[in-house]
Amino acid sequence: MSVADDIIVGPDERLETQCAPIETINAEVEHLVQRMLKDMYATDGVGLAAPQVGELVQLVVIDVDYAEPGGKKNPYVLVNPVIVTADGQPRTTSEGCLSFPGVSCEIARPSHVVVRATNLEGDLMQYEAKDNLLAVCLQHEIDHLHGITMIDHLGPAERVRVLGELEAALDAGARPGDVDGTGA
Repeated sequence: MSVADDIIVGPDERLETQCAPIETINAEVEHLVQRMLKDMYATDGVGLAAPQVGELVQLVVIDVDYAEPGGKKNPYVLVNPVIVTADGQPRTTSEGCLSFPGVSCEIARPSHVVVRATNLEGDLMQYEAKDNLLAVCLQHEIDHLHGITMIDHLGPAERVRVLGELEAALDAGARPGDVDGTGA
């Protein structure tokens, strides 16, 4: 089984599920974090939420620094993240998702976001991002914890079109991490 096999591909009811808060940070949570980071890096992702690997808990890993040319690994681990502010001029970007290989969607999101979460050491952290990939990624991954995927931000006709593209991409062999829908 490859790492890509560990990632849930939509549509799947686990991606539509409200996730439970993590009550205690323990060895099981730490193991899940390591598994998620391994999956994210192996598929060239910049973020991954626990439901994307079948675990219905409020846990997200993000590393947008790694995506930069010559970037080094600098992962954020967010336990029970909450968006406390999402404002600013809406910004439309092309979003992809490891759970929807081979497709991307134009999604409008607030350009500024403030998030509070606990880190693995149990410290309450605050993250702020504006007009960048981190702002998009924080919102995208936290959506997953509430059963919201990128296609849920689309109108009905656009959603049907993207789901058709996903089906074609999967039929062509697309796997998590593939961006062009050909399985390449």
